[in-house]
Amino acid sequence: MSFQKIIAAVALTGFVSQSSFARQSLVDAHIDSMVTSHKIITIDGKPSGTVGYTDSIKALIEDFYYDQFRHFQDPDAPYFLFMSKDASLAMGIGGCVRMRGYYDWGGAIPASGFAPYLIPMDPQPTKMKHFDTTPAGTCLFFRVIGRNKKLGYYQLYIEANFNGYQSRDFQLKKAYAVINDFAVGYANSTFSDPAATPPTVDAQGPNNKISPTSVLVRWMPTVKKHWVFAVSAETPAPQIGADGTLAAKCDNWMPDWAAFAQYEWMRGQHVRLSGIVRTLSYRNLVQETNHNVAGWGLQLSSVAHPLPMITTYVNASYGHGYESLGGDLLIGNYDLVADTSDPGRLYAPAAYGWNIGVQYNFTHSLFASITASQTRYCPKGTVAPDEYKSGQFYAVNAFWNLTPRMQVGAEFDLGCRKNVSGETRWARRIGLMAQFSF
Repeated sequence: MSFQKIIAAVALTGFVSQSSFARQSLVDAHIDSMVTSHKIITIDGKPSGTVGYTDSIKALIEDFYYDQFRHFQDPDAPYFLFMSKDASLAMGIGGCVRMRGYYDWGGAIPASGFAPYLIPMDPQPTKMKHFDTTPAGTCLFFRVIGRNKKLGYYQLYIEANFNGYQSRDFQLKKAYAVINDFAVGYANSTFSDPAATPPTVDAQGPNNKISPTSVLVRWMPTVKKHWVFAVSAETPAPQIGADGTLAAKCDNWMPDWAAFAQYEWMRGQHVRLSGIVRTLSYRNLVQETNHNVAGWGLQLSSVAHPLPMITTYVNASYGHGYESLGGDLLIGNYDLVADTSDPGRLYAPAAYGWNIGVQYNFTHSLFASITASQTRYCPKGTVAPDEYKSGQFYAVNAFWNLTPRMQVGAEFDLGCRKNVSGETRWARRIGLMAQFSF
């Protein structure tokens, strides 16, 4: 499928969704079931019991689920919520116990995440099949959401996952504060759109998933109800292919600047255009001079419910020097690479990618989805034959929420790596997942 067709699909998704009848989707029905599954503990006296109080509780809990940067694999709201008497403050400590098991055959990927970039082109006979399990994704978090007459809307969030060494080290994943339209802390990049990423059992997900997290300052106002805009300054973490002999990486001295414009016709359904500009610095050791190269990326994304039982996920991205922001190319050093025709010079290569997903809900608690994704690396000049050229990712899965807080899933993953030489190799995986949120 061409890049232009993917962009057209993003626009069409939004058009079809706006043209459909205003019926509640089964995804929203599941969120409603989650909202009603909480245990509320008032912290300063008995609640009034009025309809207004009940509606206020529902609105606060919904804020957990209708977050602009919420991903399918993010934990649910805490089961026990401490609530103020007037429902202006909600506080909870929650988490998720998540276990995955997977089986590879025909040449195993040496990682718990199914990344086409890592497909071995010449697998060893001893590593043709592999079975493993991982608790990665198990997490704990603390969240406060409230409304104050002076401050307005505010939120505090801290999350840590067991994702480190052997998937068991406890590592910080997010830590940020939100006051009205401003966010400060360690959070999802403004350039990302996690809600538009299709659901997968595999933690890696589509190989074009743009998913950076960094310390940032973001301003994100809502204009006339349906329009959301955002701009942020973010801590850079470029991956520069400097060999230390002909070229060397310079220290970061300028933040990444990211922004998006989004049209949202209903909560949880939108079309978004995101962009990022980066300063990539290096030293040419041949000429003994420092250089700054502009890196940039654009992403068009959408999530929608064209029919109550169907959810569509679409995104397409393109840029130069944005490769470290997610997907297959995050694994290598591709933001700046060597210009083989000019020793000591680095340049920002082009790359593009897309992913499409369709989810079908049989009921609000049982659904299946299919996903297709591709990433393409487009360097110039002479490139080593064994260099990565493109990767493809396909997934078919099913998820069942046995209770609002207990979920199981099964998935078949198919991936392909293609090198510059034209050599290709496919990989296959079956994965199972069980999780419990509290």
